Amino acid sequence: MNNRITTLAYLLALMAITLIGFALVACSETKTVTETVEVEVEVPASPGKLVVYSGRKESLVGPIIEQFSAATGIEVGVKYGKTSEIAALLGEEGANSPADVFFAQDPGGLGSVADMLTTIPAATLELVPEWARSPVGKWVGLSGRARVVVYNTEKLTEADLPDDIRGFTDPKWKGKIGWPPTNASFKTMVTGMRTAWGEEETKNWLEGIVANDVTIYPKNTPIVAAAAAGEVEVGFVNHYYLYRFMAEEGDSFAARNYHPRSGGPEALVMVAGAGILETAENKENARRFLEFMLSKVAQQYFASSTYEYPLVEGVKISRHLTPLSEITKPTIDVSDLEDLDATSKLLSETGVLPE
Repeated sequence: MNNRITTLAYLLALMAITLIGFALVACSETKTVTETVEVEVEVPASPGKLVVYSGRKESLVGPIIEQFSAATGIEVGVKYGKTSEIAALLGEEGANSPADVFFAQDPGGLGSVADMLTTIPAATLELVPEWARSPVGKWVGLSGRARVVVYNTEKLTEADLPDDIRGFTDPKWKGKIGWPPTNASFKTMVTGMRTAWGEEETKNWLEGIVANDVTIYPKNTPIVAAAAAGEVEVGFVNHYYLYRFMAEEGDSFAARNYHPRSGGPEALVMVAGAGILETAENKENARRFLEFMLSKVAQQYFASSTYEYPLVEGVKISRHLTPLSEITKPTIDVSDLEDLDATSKLLSETGVLPE
């Protein structure tokens, strides 16, 4: 009996020792090792900002500026106004201006602040023809705008129109002409006349048109409408206003454009362009903006949506537009279109503008 008890106790002790051994092994195998690993994660830099001062209307360029922002992620702030007003504001702000880019309606506006603009990289300038950029690299054209004579097709044919705009001083055109003397593009055209004809002949032309009881309009759009309605028979405007009417009313719209055959200053092809401010805080984004505006995407926008002339090759234009290659353009350097102050003075002296 005692031997049985001793044997049982021995077996129980042996089992206990075995279980303890298994437990120790299990604990050693499930021991958790914690190790800290440092990983460097590169956070993408913000694409930054851009401040554009625009002398072009928001309705014309707002959509393509928004497209630039969406494509690049760059936050774009835009201040809109007339080109002359924006140029004056830049002059007032001087080195303290927050503007990075000045987007102007015409070379005259850009020329008036040329000393505030930095030189644009050659690779950007060379995206457009030589005639469409600053001779000293201060600005680059982004779209083309041709001066034309819009005429009423129910009363006139192109053959009835004079080869040269000087022909409209003939008394037979009395009471039949419309013009917008306060319009910046009109002033640019007159500046071209001063360059090509000289001060005296330009003065004589202005006085001759005034003597023909010219009808004054505040801007181009109502002149095109008036020509189609027969209120005037001809008007001096930019080419693209007609096509906005035709887009809404179709080919039956009773007006068309005439590019004068003589190729004088009245057939001028101007550019809307932009420059980068010397004081710009975002010069690289400004360069990207200019190059985007000269991309085929943006150039097609100008051709299709605003009916302007693209300045890069390979972009389709409206079937109604006369190709640039078929327009007899005057040989006027764009740098000669910058003296708008002298033009405004002449317009005042001739009674075209109020003193």
